[in-house]
Amino acid sequence: MRDLEADERETSIVFDETQNPAVVLTYNKTWQKHFEQRLGIEGKDVGMGGMEYLIDKHRIKPPRAPLKLTAKAREDRAARIRGISKKTQTPLSKKEAKKQT
Repeated sequence: MRDLEADERETSIVFDETQNPAVVLTYNKTWQKHFEQRLGIEGKDVGMGGMEYLIDKHRIKPPRAPLKLTAKAREDRAARIRGISKKTQTPLSKKEAKKQT
């Protein structure tokens, strides 16, 4: 048995209008780990390193066009994110705060 070439190791997502579960066939190890470890979905071995998974169609999001932001909008979002990250930082202990002053 030969190993598959890189262009033969593909990932296919198949679903139609009549059946709820989508079928994901993948040879990609990262996707396989994601399905099994993060989503807890058991796969079926299809040979040569490929796995097939059944997943609800509503969990697969359709592609969307990237947002086209103006420079001002990008700046505003970055400032908002910086503000959020500052709020979520853990407060310094009294000892650490003294060291910084």
